Amino acid sequence: MLTPNEMAVCMGVEIPYPEILNIFDAFIVQVESASHYRRISSIPPWFPPSLSSTDPMEFVQRSFFLQCFLHEAEEFWQTHEQGVLSSGFWSEPDLMGDESYFEATALVQEEQRFLIVRRCEPEMVTLQPVLQKAREDHLVHGKERDIHQHQLAESEQIRDDVTAVLDHLHLAVVMINESGAMTYANPTVCRLFGLTPQMLVGGLWTAILPWKGEQSRQVEEQRALPEGRRAPVAISLKKNHKPWLDLEVEVHDDPRDSRRTILFLKDQTEVEDLRRQLIGQAHFEKLIGKSPVMQAIYQKIQDIAPVDVPVLIQGETGTGKELVAKAVHRLSARKDRPFVAINCAGLTDSLLGSQLFGHKRGAFTGAVSDHEGFFEAAEGGILFLDEIGDMPVTIQTTLLRVLQEGEIIRLGESRPRKVDVRVLAATHQHIEELVEKGTFRSDLLYRIRVARLQLPPLRERREDIPLLSDAFLGQARAVTRKHDVQEIAQEAMQALLRYQWPGNVRELKSTLDYAMIHCHGAAIRYSDLPPELTGAQEFVVSTRSSPRDERAEILAALEQARGKRAQAAKLLGMSRSTFYRRLNELGIECE
Repeated sequence: MLTPNEMAVCMGVEIPYPEILNIFDAFIVQVESASHYRRISSIPPWFPPSLSSTDPMEFVQRSFFLQCFLHEAEEFWQTHEQGVLSSGFWSEPDLMGDESYFEATALVQEEQRFLIVRRCEPEMVTLQPVLQKAREDHLVHGKERDIHQHQLAESEQIRDDVTAVLDHLHLAVVMINESGAMTYANPTVCRLFGLTPQMLVGGLWTAILPWKGEQSRQVEEQRALPEGRRAPVAISLKKNHKPWLDLEVEVHDDPRDSRRTILFLKDQTEVEDLRRQLIGQAHFEKLIGKSPVMQAIYQKIQDIAPVDVPVLIQGETGTGKELVAKAVHRLSARKDRPFVAINCAGLTDSLLGSQLFGHKRGAFTGAVSDHEGFFEAAEGGILFLDEIGDMPVTIQTTLLRVLQEGEIIRLGESRPRKVDVRVLAATHQHIEELVEKGTFRSDLLYRIRVARLQLPPLRERREDIPLLSDAFLGQARAVTRKHDVQEIAQEAMQALLRYQWPGNVRELKSTLDYAMIHCHGAAIRYSDLPPELTGAQEFVVSTRSSPRDERAEILAALEQARGKRAQAAKLLGMSRSTFYRRLNELGIECE
């Protein structure tokens, strides 16, 4: 079996491995020992200007974060024959000179160890955690690339190193000459499409690569644009009307000859599968949430909806009780009939009775005509009684009779009218306590509580906050027409995650509306949030009585985690970069 280099020699093609590697805008070294690193990439534009040399050892020794991460990497390298370990995002303004985010990756392949450090684009910092593993398998290209010419006669070892890095990045590389003929395709291209090198090289790329003409046209449009204005092209290949392969194609000029083109084909199938799963699991009807407690709620709704019995929905204000009621309606046999909602709070006996059951002309002062009540309006469908705990006792008595007999009597009439209505009720109060106080009838409680749903407060499902925030951000963007605001900055998201949310999901939506109004950049910042959140976060920080107490907490967490820093950071509820920074500031040495 020929190696990629031998195949290229046989075909008479020179492979520009160093040039390909430099496009990634990354700092890549081979770790030969704990004290000897060998750089195999050129110096990227973001390399710290404060360093006196480009020696990798000086870079590592000056970065407190990298020293801590390499402690984990050493253990990983010793226990794995191949694979990757990602550090997560961090920033070191004192060393790097700005607030940019970086990510380090430890790679091991056939007993060779590599350390890859790259600068990350701002949009990558806010990606959903569920996509973390897929994201770690791909190094994202920087927008600005300082491409350097390298001698084509690089050593065989360096070319093998670059091949190993490309392979673990799951990148397929295609080179096209000025006539559109393919002059090179790496082995990943063969694996992606099930083709041989002989089938790939020599012909027109538009005829060989197995995607549609429209998709080829989109790639050609990018080739015609200047390098700095090109955007990735998303290509989805399907078999039997189902996704088979999802690709992201980036178009770059050959650093040695701008008439030639290099295509980078990134396999996004796993990411897109996760995205599709995320959308499927996180959205149920119009409810949003992927937490275990919400998944349980979704299942209960599906169990309750087909059974034509009353339902009591309980939960704090703002948890989405009416959305749940509408979901029950849409999944029930009554979905094509009316859904009528009424809030029982703040209405007098006569007004609520008239709204529920209707009245006859002249039944009371102001009743100038016959009036159909909500029960009749909801005929065949569902009547949702929100805040039923505030319903007057006299109306409770009438409602109980309606539920038992299936009949109503309009105010001012004596003739009963048959109604076919399913009743869903909701309350934020502890209705059992109302029964003990005598303000709510126990027999009515037992009648409406045939099926029940208890909605969790937002503070008990914090993992849903990023999903909800993204949805509300999209709604606020449409209302305010601030289409440039596409993300929530990390510090702002941390504030959202720390806040207690007494108003639950409704308060979160209002918060994002407020932040969008006050936002003047491309992302929601911490300073854009309302004062109750910024004050809450400051209060959380100030509750630490002294650095000594925090030092004790960190040491206790390290002891509980048996020295594993990543686990200790999780125990303390910190990101890894924040935890490492506090280690440095408190003088806690990395052993």
